[in-house]
Amino acid sequence: MAGRAAGKPQGSASKVTPPRLAPVRLEDLQDDDAPDFSRAARYDGMQYSRAAADGLELSGITFAECAFAGVSFNEAQLRGATFRDCVIEEAFAPVLNAARSTMHDVVVSNPRWGSAELYEGGWQSVRIDGGKIDYLNLRGSRLADVLISDCIISELDLGSATAARVALKNCTIGSLDLAGARLKDFDLRGTDFRSVSGLGSLAGVVIDEYQLGLLAPLLAAHLGVVVA
Repeated sequence: MAGRAAGKPQGSASKVTPPRLAPVRLEDLQDDDAPDFSRAARYDGMQYSRAAADGLELSGITFAECAFAGVSFNEAQLRGATFRDCVIEEAFAPVLNAARSTMHDVVVSNPRWGSAELYEGGWQSVRIDGGKIDYLNLRGSRLADVLISDCIISELDLGSATAARVALKNCTIGSLDLAGARLKDFDLRGTDFRSVSGLGSLAGVVIDEYQLGLLAPLLAAHLGVVVA
């Protein structure tokens, strides 16, 4: 959709505040080839390659300044977990249970998530690049300075979420639920979507002209407007 904004007036982008993303710099990490993760524990300055945490009870766990390559968290219990200053590459989880978790200054590359239960969480300065997610549940979450790019998301649920300076770039989204969300500088330009629910919560969303054409019939139906 890169060409869709070609006709927009110069200077229009200045009206939208983009995500403020802090760089994640990791140095002098210690390799751990056989990690023994445990609930509510804290791990600092570690590097994990092909780590498996499937099915583990890890509620309240904290990772700070850690790097993951090929980690699997399938059906692990990560409720209330914290990831701070972390790089997570090729994370795998058909079922990701991480409700009320926190991500602060985190880069996630090429995730492969099925049902990602991340509701009521807190994201600050988070980037997701690439990958495929079947269901991303962020209901009731607090998001600030988030960039999701080149990602395929079958269902994105932001119901009752609070989001500021969030951008989805070159993504493909099946259904997007915004019911009850409070949004500011929520940039959807350049992203394809099939359906949007919660049209009453569109205030604060930034779209391009092509997307406006897609939304027009939905908005008309929502407002009771008859187009004849």
